[in-house]
Amino acid sequence: MKVYDYIIVLKRRGYALLDGISQLMLFLAVVVFATSSTITTFSQTSAWLLGSIAVIMGWWLHCFLQRKKGNMPFYRIALTAAAVGWAIQPGWGFVAVIYILAALLEKQVKFPQEIAFDADEIVVNSFPKKHFQWNELQNVVMKDGILTVDFHNNTLIQKEIETQASAQTEQEFNEFCLERLKADSIALKA
Repeated sequence: MKVYDYIIVLKRRGYALLDGISQLMLFLAVVVFATSSTITTFSQTSAWLLGSIAVIMGWWLHCFLQRKKGNMPFYRIALTAAAVGWAIQPGWGFVAVIYILAALLEKQVKFPQEIAFDADEIVVNSFPKKHFQWNELQNVVMKDGILTVDFHNNTLIQKEIETQASAQTEQEFNEFCLERLKADSIALKA
């Protein structure tokens, strides 16, 4: 595991749309499962569907309580239970795949975005990870809770950081970046 000199955590975006889509998917699953389990005579499939409904509703309540406490809810357990419900119904396997993908990708999408800096490279912890070399950069500055990364190709990344860094930390980070940019500039000229 590589150790970086600086890891900057960027401010989290709002996930209301993503959470809304997850909840809509869960609501749809509960309605379909409830309908399917009551239409047919009671069977093992009906029992599995009712079990899926119980897990979905229980986890949904858990997520509601997490949000009320100020924590970020993750719907992946309920989405997985819904995928099981879809998979056991004949002809609905493709929907189960969609639910599994949603469950797998939710944590990655909600993971806090970080930018790591070391002497060799800059890595943006996103999906997929992005790697940048110092020779691609014109300037990197952290000031007043804003990280600015300026590329030679006129691309600019400007993001708000999660927690305000002290003036000393900002200065140390800016000096580190300036040294790396100067060292890379000298290496290019040589």
